[in-house]
Amino acid sequence: MPKIIITDTTLRDGSHSVKHNFTLEEIKKICKSLDDAGIDIIEVGHGDGLTGSTVNYGFSKYNDFEMLEASKSVIKNAKLATLLLPGIGTVKDLKKAKDVGVEVVRIATHVTEADISQQHIIEAKKMGYFVVGFLMMAHRASAERILFEAKKMESYGADVVYVTDSAGAMVSNEVEEKISLLVKNLNIPIGFHSHNNLGLAIGNSLAALKSGATYIDGSLGGLGAGAGNTATEMLIAVLNKTGYTHNTDLFKTMDASSYILNPILKEHGVNLPLLLDSMMLGYSGVYSSFMLHARRAAKRFNVDYRDIILELGKREAVGGQEDWIVEIAKELSNND
Repeated sequence: MPKIIITDTTLRDGSHSVKHNFTLEEIKKICKSLDDAGIDIIEVGHGDGLTGSTVNYGFSKYNDFEMLEASKSVIKNAKLATLLLPGIGTVKDLKKAKDVGVEVVRIATHVTEADISQQHIIEAKKMGYFVVGFLMMAHRASAERILFEAKKMESYGADVVYVTDSAGAMVSNEVEEKISLLVKNLNIPIGFHSHNNLGLAIGNSLAALKSGATYIDGSLGGLGAGAGNTATEMLIAVLNKTGYTHNTDLFKTMDASSYILNPILKEHGVNLPLLLDSMMLGYSGVYSSFMLHARRAAKRFNVDYRDIILELGKREAVGGQEDWIVEIAKELSNND
């Protein structure tokens, strides 16, 4: 299977959750944690795209270029991205973003209006950007119409085209139909961006991958507009379980969510809905009652509780074998 490229949009789509008020220091902390976790592309900016900070869309605490510059200062490996909606952002804005170190631009239009992306895609390619065509509200068009619009973006020079479920309105068979048609008829990679309004973000992302998509979006804790996006840490867990190759570390992504993002969100009066302990149990296939004991043993032996849970899963532990928890914790401690 081809390697899957992960784009994290915590600092763009996720900014809706904090009314676009992440501080520059918060942005740097989150960005660094994503980079350390091996995320391929980190998207940063106002939730409604480059220069979206207006009375119509809500003002952000800092302008996009300040946010992008702060992000660039801490990124070592990931590519820095931003989103642009023609009519809000301009070619001049693209040039300014390029000057502060942005490498990827996602040009977003309504699913039936790809033609308005032509100038921006062509100019972005001239500037040396990696360009993503982003077809929003994809539930509003047939697979055939999406293909028609995606071909326009490909002809303008886009490097990737995304099917974007902006309203979280699609179900898996729709995703499979639309992604499959694009994969069969375009010569560039296909991506998928999901929202969780129907609780299907992970399922739809898997459907997209099954159908040939190789670019998938997430955000830490599922942070984002509406019910939020596909949770990056949950996406990585599912990719691991289903055998997809990628560059992102599960534990580091979980830590970015739990220890970096969550305290920041609490300062903004927002709580993450994702329960990572539950995710670890599902990831490893371990009985739910083992978690409390694993956390106690991890603290006692100064090891990571997740390693205990993983080992319990490998041993196929069942109820009544709780004594293994201390044994495993001790073994891990000795190995350290």
